[in-house]
Amino acid sequence: MPTAVGDPTSVGGATSFDSAGRLMDLVLGYQRTQVLHAAAALGLADHLAAGPHTVAELAAATGTEPGALGRLVCALSGLGVFRNRTDGRVELTATGELLRKDTPGSLLQTVLAHGEDFYPVWRELRYSVTTGEPAFARVHGLPNWEYRRQHPENNARFDAVMAASARSRAATLLAADRLPDQGVIVDVGGGNGTLLAAVLRDHPNRRGVLLDQPHVVEAAREVLDTAGVADRCEIVAGDFFTSVPAGKNRYVLSGVLLDWGDDRAGQILRRCREAMSGSSTLLLIDAVKSEGSAPDPTQLLDLHMMTTNAGGRVRSASEWMRLLVDNGFRLVDAPLGGHLFKVLEAVPMPAQGRGG
Repeated sequence: MPTAVGDPTSVGGATSFDSAGRLMDLVLGYQRTQVLHAAAALGLADHLAAGPHTVAELAAATGTEPGALGRLVCALSGLGVFRNRTDGRVELTATGELLRKDTPGSLLQTVLAHGEDFYPVWRELRYSVTTGEPAFARVHGLPNWEYRRQHPENNARFDAVMAASARSRAATLLAADRLPDQGVIVDVGGGNGTLLAAVLRDHPNRRGVLLDQPHVVEAAREVLDTAGVADRCEIVAGDFFTSVPAGKNRYVLSGVLLDWGDDRAGQILRRCREAMSGSSTLLLIDAVKSEGSAPDPTQLLDLHMMTTNAGGRVRSASEWMRLLVDNGFRLVDAPLGGHLFKVLEAVPMPAQGRGG
């Protein structure tokens, strides 16, 4: 007869409630993802934006079965996303507010993307581990970048996820204080301009150039206009594997190189190096994993990159140093910054100082 969850198990002659509970907590993570995804897809947080509602009112507004919705709401309350009031109505917590579409810093699109786009890809993690190939193409029929190009709805959701990440990376960059008040910053692969908008808003004497693919930068003008910085920013639709705008004093690669293996990442770095003068500086805002096996928030991100992007990976500080040297750069200082993303500052090396 199998041991029930919560029953003591014998480990080396001793009982272990904690080990079984910990393992089951890990196993059931997928259920939490889908609870949040269901709430996001039904727009429950937006229906609660005006104030508390009963489950019956929420069911009528969302076209759901009241009894079933009540069970979902109960689970969301258990996760701290909703709160059950003594009058029988349901309200949002501070965590639940982030599921609203119009909340500053909303994570609604991030939850939808993980629950819908990435969830089936992670089911095929074993495929990626076995073959070394991204499972994304196996699941969706196309490599991720081509799939998003052909599916505007998915691309819009992904852009929103990247914008949420860009806000966090922008905060990391600004906290590192590596940007002088004047000059031109080139955001290479800067998506819809979220990071560049934050930087230009914080540095009113600085100008910017945003470079990304044509279908990506389509949304940038609105982002820059909303931030009040469009008059100080040039938008360039292009390909960072081919060329990068030349002659500027600061170049930023934010959350770009972890998408690529060393060959393709090196190609991007070389295009940046070719565009830079001797006084230019390169700022990388990217994940840096620990050298050992201690718990690290980048470990799951590393697996995510493996399943979604051909060659995608999170690099350690020593791997970053080698990649930079091999492509004509010298790391100026140890990585600075936050919990997940850090800032690495690099400068061009003279030709004779480069690695092979």
